Amino acid sequence: MTMMAWYRNGGPVMHVILLVALIGVVVLVERVYVIVVRSKTNGRRFIERVIQLVRAGRVDEAIKECAGARAALSDMGLLILRSRSRDESDLQNVADAASLAVLPVLTRRLNYLPAIALTVGLLGLLGTIVNVQRVLASSSTIGAASGADVAAALTPSAFAVIVATIFVIGRAYLASQSELIIEQINEFSARLINALIDRPDVRLGHR
Repeated sequence: MTMMAWYRNGGPVMHVILLVALIGVVVLVERVYVIVVRSKTNGRRFIERVIQLVRAGRVDEAIKECAGARAALSDMGLLILRSRSRDESDLQNVADAASLAVLPVLTRRLNYLPAIALTVGLLGLLGTIVNVQRVLASSSTIGAASGADVAAALTPSAFAVIVATIFVIGRAYLASQSELIIEQINEFSARLINALIDRPDVRLGHR
């Protein structure tokens, strides 16, 4: 049996599952671009480079380093460095305000993916129930249901499980990458403030 024939055997609900899946793919691709492509960088090397420049008094070069990179870490560094302050309280306020702008970008719409996975699963179950009812109704008039009919009735559930699994795994991966970037941002902002006020460096979470 070809994939197209297998798809058709699932009935009309397969189109609805596919439509929801396409919406999920759009969300997944957008999140991959924002988190993995745009926001992720070689965080450790970037942090050490900027901290080194700031501690050497080369703040303008550190600003250029941040401006030249398109990542969440660089956005945070740019906002702190451009404040030109050397007061710890002021710098912490800038860092807190910057985190309100930078961090939500990393977590936005991630919870759509498990919701889409659940919706797909429920649609698959609904399609299977409808198909089984149809098979049972037919078998009562023309004889016992064949194995092929029962197998076809289960197609929506099988399709839904495949699609839902992709979104669950995708969400788990993106969440882990987002958490890693957030940890690096928190470390970077703390160490950058220490560097600007000439406090001894503490390499938080270094590994």
